[in-house]
Amino acid sequence: MAQAKISSSGKGGGGGGGEAAQQAGGGGQVRGRFFRSTSMADRSSRLLESLDQLERRVEALRDAASSMEQEKETLLEMIHNIQNSQDMRNISEGEREELNLTAKRLMGRTLTVEVSVETIRNPQQQESLFHATRMIDEIVSKLLDDLEDSKSRLMSLYGACISEVPSGPIDQKFQSIVIGCAIEDQKKIKRRLETLLRNIENSAKSIMLLEHQKATTRNLCNNGKD
Repeated sequence: MAQAKISSSGKGGGGGGGEAAQQAGGGGQVRGRFFRSTSMADRSSRLLESLDQLERRVEALRDAASSMEQEKETLLEMIHNIQNSQDMRNISEGEREELNLTAKRLMGRTLTVEVSVETIRNPQQQESLFHATRMIDEIVSKLLDDLEDSKSRLMSLYGACISEVPSGPIDQKFQSIVIGCAIEDQKKIKRRLETLLRNIENSAKSIMLLEHQKATTRNLCNNGKD
């Protein structure tokens, strides 16, 4: 009986040890799965954080490239304005030729800088950009025919691109088209209209100065005849 008890006790102990081992093994597996899940979550979190940092750098890169693109446009516009300025007309031919050579050299060096920031567009945005660009191009093609009318129409287009209340009329059709464009394209359209209006303003001033000079010359001639 004692042996039976001992044997029974041994079996019971063995069974208990097996259960304990199984529980320990099971617990180890649970802990192993738990630790692996935590480790995967940590890795995923680190990767996500890295991607977030890279996204900020990518956006900073695009912003820097856009700024360079705008700077290139500004430089080209400034060089062009100097070439066509009234001051350039009021100097000697030799000086004007020398300054024009310098301006052309600067223009050429500026054009060697290639900056391009591509905008991702869906088909609707692509179509909206096409229509907006075509409307502006149609007005620009008629600038020489009627400067004042073209300026007025461009101002109505520009009024459709600004958030504040414009002083003049708004082209409602153009506004609905621009709203359908990508955000980056909306900024570029607005910037192009600003540049066109500045150029028209400068051209108008040059024309007025030129007309004033012609009138002054005619008056001097008439006085000389008297």
